[in-house]
Amino acid sequence: MIMTKKIFITLAACLLLAGTAAYAQQTVSVAYVNSEELLQVFPEKQQAAEKLLLLSDNYKKELELMQNEYNKKYSDYITYQASLAENIKLRRMQELTELENRMQQFMELAQKDMELQEMELLQPLRKKIGDAIHAVGLEQRFTVIYDLADPGIAFVSPEAVDANPLVKRKLGIKE
Repeated sequence: MIMTKKIFITLAACLLLAGTAAYAQQTVSVAYVNSEELLQVFPEKQQAAEKLLLLSDNYKKELELMQNEYNKKYSDYITYQASLAENIKLRRMQELTELENRMQQFMELAQKDMELQEMELLQPLRKKIGDAIHAVGLEQRFTVIYDLADPGIAFVSPEAVDANPLVKRKLGIKE
């Protein structure tokens, strides 16, 4: 009976040690990146920003032309309204309203186009960053890499590894 207990205790201790050794080999490695920071230092980001600025300037110029046309028609209407027939006044007021509506539609269209262009220009850059993060995770054998740009992250341990320098190196970006 005592011999059986010793064998059982020895066997249990061996299993415990084997389990602890196996667990120790499966360490969890956590790292973090900030994809927005990576995007800001990405060289192609500047080119995308310049294209978006040019597009924005073009929309502003077109809107200024529309605004000038509106201002001229409005000024003419105010100047001559006392001498105009009622039907002409109504037509000119309708023209002003139509111009206001066209300007509003133009601004909405410009805003949507700017958002679409930004998405199209930045999507390939975000994919490159995502691919580089994936490659670094595999190479460095991280269990997980959190993205600090994701607002769902509330805590980052001080022991976590900052993988931004590794991803920058993978992307060929110098500090």
